Amino acid sequence: MSASWFSDLPQLALAGAALLLAVWCAVLARRLRRLNDLETGLGGAIAVMAAEVARLESALARAREEASASGAALGDAVERARAERLRWAAQGGFAPDEAPRRRIRRRREHAEAGHETA
Repeated sequence: MSASWFSDLPQLALAGAALLLAVWCAVLARRLRRLNDLETGLGGAIAVMAAEVARLESALARAREEASASGAALGDAVERARAERLRWAAQGGFAPDEAPRRRIRRRREHAEAGHETA
């Protein structure tokens, strides 16, 4: 009987190892199911993040469109302002460089007359 038991030992070890592997696979499958759960697990977090990324991408696209439209409007306003400035300068009604010089000259004249400046 001991010879038969000894010859069955590798088969018994193989059956025990198969049983342990089956239990380990069941534990891993349960963990993976919990991990991929769309409500509480990592799968849910990934789904929420994917939805947020899509929402942020569309918001970024809208912001880019609005920024380009605002840039174009600002460019048009700058061009109109330049044209208006040239029109005023041509009519002699606008001389932006003279105003600061007059103030400085008046301050110098005031200081030379013996008055203190503030």
